[in-house]
Amino acid sequence: MKNVDYMCEVPSDCADGTQDRSVYLTFDDGPNPVCTPQILDLLAQHRVPATFFVIGAHAADQPELIRRMIAEGHEVANHTMTHPDLSRCEPGEVEREIVEASNAIRMACPQATVRRMRAPYGVWTEDVLTTSARAGLACVHWSVDPRDWARPGVDAIVDEVLTGVEPGAIVLLHDGWPEELKSATYASLRDQTVTALSRLIPALHHRGFVIRPLPQHH
Repeated sequence: MKNVDYMCEVPSDCADGTQDRSVYLTFDDGPNPVCTPQILDLLAQHRVPATFFVIGAHAADQPELIRRMIAEGHEVANHTMTHPDLSRCEPGEVEREIVEASNAIRMACPQATVRRMRAPYGVWTEDVLTTSARAGLACVHWSVDPRDWARPGVDAIVDEVLTGVEPGAIVLLHDGWPEELKSATYASLRDQTVTALSRLIPALHHRGFVIRPLPQHH
């Protein structure tokens, strides 16, 4: 089988030789009943789209949030069923994690079209790539990671994104967390992410960037 790669950024050169100033917001590990609605409210306020890479078990628990994402024009994508490190999984488990997550999303919202997959922790293996391809999923990584999951502070999140962003950038943020981290002290509510996002969207617009949905041909 042909080697399958994953996308870290979207090509930004236009056919006329100009540069497309598009950037792309992505959110991992949700949906979460507290954080996700706050992020959806901000996206609606600023009229910008995002891609949510959801954990299938969370999608099954919060189907109304999956339906809201789709209704408000966002994309819902696959982040596995339970968020394991897939490099430690047998091939059969890798397939189950990916297939069951897509099924959970479609069960939550039959109108959802699941087209993309992101590996937990950004750990890609040949098995993950080929299994995703067989499931009809494009693999999406990121190019800007402010490590908001570690709660470094709102200023640090904003500064890291604005320093690293360039045309075609795929920005990684989080609107939830894996089940096994719920009791950890650093896995509290994503209030820093929400506040940072409220500053990031206007700042990106001020710098001439346009926040768009990930292109459908990827």
